[in-house]
Amino acid sequence: MSTAGQVIRCKAAVAWESGKPLSIEEVEVAPPQKDEVRIKILFTSLCHTDVYFWDAKGQNPLFPRILGHEAGGIVESVGEGVTDLKPGDHVLPIFTGECKECPHCLSEESNMCDLLRINTDRGEMINDGKSRFSINGKPIYHFLGTSTFSEYTVVHVGQVAKINPEAPLDKVCVLSCGMSTGFGATVNVAKPKKGQSVAIFGLGAVGLAAAEGARVSGASRIIGVDLNPSRFELAKNFGVTEFVNPKDHKKPVQEVIAEMTGGGVDRSVECTGSIQAMISAFECVHDGWGVAVLVGVPNKDDAFKTHPVNLLNERTLKGTFFGNYKPRTDIPAVVERYMNKELELDKFITHSVPFSEINKAFEYMLAGEGLRCVIRMVA
Repeated sequence: MSTAGQVIRCKAAVAWESGKPLSIEEVEVAPPQKDEVRIKILFTSLCHTDVYFWDAKGQNPLFPRILGHEAGGIVESVGEGVTDLKPGDHVLPIFTGECKECPHCLSEESNMCDLLRINTDRGEMINDGKSRFSINGKPIYHFLGTSTFSEYTVVHVGQVAKINPEAPLDKVCVLSCGMSTGFGATVNVAKPKKGQSVAIFGLGAVGLAAAEGARVSGASRIIGVDLNPSRFELAKNFGVTEFVNPKDHKKPVQEVIAEMTGGGVDRSVECTGSIQAMISAFECVHDGWGVAVLVGVPNKDDAFKTHPVNLLNERTLKGTFFGNYKPRTDIPAVVERYMNKELELDKFITHSVPFSEINKAFEYMLAGEGLRCVIRMVA
């Protein structure tokens, strides 16, 4: 493209300070450096993680910053050393990476890259510790190495998944974080067998993606657990067959589920970050073969407590990060599952707004309305 090697001026939504509406600004986006790719973002969606770091409660506030990490776009140009991507490729930028060289990347069992693992405190590029964004010469911080609330962004090549150019970017963009996290937690980690029972704790977007994984796996019973009964009706669209609201019962919810299922569910997936939900998710699985998977991120001072006999009775407790998917290797195949109509994504997208109205997406999420709001970057 004619812009290769040039600074690009474009619009970006900048978070200047904690909790204040984003401001659409003209920013300068520098060319990609070694092992970097500059991407034209066409669609991005709002994830709860963006809101969490915009609100900046409980972590290092880093402003001014360009948030955003669920997106789809087209490669505009590539930096030195990039050989597996070229201008025009359709891609999903991902908040974590795959360098393909570290022990984690070389292991079949891990996706936690040593070089490109999620780092919420880093506001610059790994290559030189500098930002590729600026306004009037003043640097603007990156977010999760992606910063997709900008018409153009620069991302490390290890955080870019090349996908089928036929895939609609306004749909598959949601696979770059939440949907893959929940879906993968079930199909890659819990691995329910056909006909087994699965309990899903938390029926937000990630929990419903976990339920979708249980549905695709052929689970016979999918029990949704949530404190908000208004979520139950929508969850039926994702294969959830029964519902439990812990507030409706005097006994612990794990005992309720054990009674419902004759000893416990075969698999459970926890998607809330609540320590109590994590304990319940572990203790509600059947002894002998039950597997519980933790997805939700707890507060930093939280501690998990259960009696060791729960493990000795042959229950398994696992954790997962990004659904155990390696971004570059595995995400293209997840896109193909959508293209083959195995995985349904459209039902996750409940709102859509133009880029100029990005703050509406925050309003929807703060009000608990819908699942995902896709932001259209190009008018």
